[in-house]
Amino acid sequence: MAREAAGPGLVPAAGGKGKVKALGLVLEDEARRGGYASGDTVSGQVLVELAGPLLLRALRLEATGRAWAAWSKGSVRGSSARARGGAGRGLPGPRREAEVRYLDIRQSLLRQPPEGEDGLFLLEAGKHEFPFSFQLPQEPLVTSFSGKYGSIQYCVKAILERPVVPDQSVKRELQVISHVDVNSPAFLMPVLRNQEKMVGCWFFTSGPVSLSAKIERKGYCNEEAIPIYAEIENCSSRLIVPKAAIFQTQTYLASGKTKTFRQMLANVRGNPVASGSTDTWNGKTLKIPPVTPSILNCCIIRVEYSLAVYIHIPGANKLMIELPLVIGTIPCTGFSSRNSSAGQFSVDMSWLALTMPEHPEAPPNYADVVSQEEFSRHVPAYSQPVDCEEQLYGHMFACIQEFRFQPPPLYSEIDPHPTHIEETQSVSFML
Repeated sequence: MAREAAGPGLVPAAGGKGKVKALGLVLEDEARRGGYASGDTVSGQVLVELAGPLLLRALRLEATGRAWAAWSKGSVRGSSARARGGAGRGLPGPRREAEVRYLDIRQSLLRQPPEGEDGLFLLEAGKHEFPFSFQLPQEPLVTSFSGKYGSIQYCVKAILERPVVPDQSVKRELQVISHVDVNSPAFLMPVLRNQEKMVGCWFFTSGPVSLSAKIERKGYCNEEAIPIYAEIENCSSRLIVPKAAIFQTQTYLASGKTKTFRQMLANVRGNPVASGSTDTWNGKTLKIPPVTPSILNCCIIRVEYSLAVYIHIPGANKLMIELPLVIGTIPCTGFSSRNSSAGQFSVDMSWLALTMPEHPEAPPNYADVVSQEEFSRHVPAYSQPVDCEEQLYGHMFACIQEFRFQPPPLYSEIDPHPTHIEETQSVSFML
């Protein structure tokens, strides 16, 4: 028999059908997870509250997931519509649809045997809890999404079957996430574009407007701020305004045709650039709003993002550069400034790891690097050294006793004091 429970999540049955007071479905750890991924285990309970004993045929659980896209191909004007004076309206065009299934799991929640030969189950009055658990497929699933012309949805549904009366059901949606790691090398590479536009028409041109834009990497996550590096040069006679925006592009495929929907998510505006002037963005930031991660692994729905840096030119089409973006779920953990555009070169900073000795070592004595004979030729007789305490009160460039030897002679290809053994060879000193 089903065990009794008094948990939350009960929803009153529609219309008070029969003796079912409420039917509910509760998912465990849904809020903590923030979404399910491939291979995760989904657990929960189906809650049933009865006003009296009830005979059931079955209590089933269904978990489904699918991607679906559909749209109509505009309107078709027919002769009958024109005859009725409806020339401005037409009949809907052919409808294009496509569907891909990713999940299909079915379970029976009634564990006890039927009460009679008719295969019915008896539930007593009160509250009953039916636990369930299933594992999502190991192969990659597609992120949940709801768009303009389609959606990707996963849901868990409990169905209560009774004799004679219609079935009752309760459904909960599953949020599925396909993780995108922006630490992938392909997403860490900087993106750079440049473009130029001649302002004017025919032979009456006022000069070009050039734009160069760069971002540090291709992959970002929600709530991150994108530093934008741009150079704007206005050689035209008009006042121009640079701007930047994040766009989301939804692409749907059905019956061999595609449908695209594009929307702006966030934007930022720069300072106007006068004629003959330039402007530079040294990391102007644009924050990514909470959006669905990039969907690139579905065959009928794609969700892509781009950063557009563009210039508004009065009386002319805007000059635009689009930099591709990938919105992921696993943030970048590396040293992000390694690809920074703040400088056009990199500096080897490994020398910072070297530490200076606490007491620097003195250079070698002159007598240690030359022969005894050469040393005697260049070192004159010295008087007795002065006391070190007296030196402290003398001139700041006083002679330091540890290095009192004269410097070595200047380099020469001809030995001024040739030896008897090698009379024809020149002698040089290596400093």
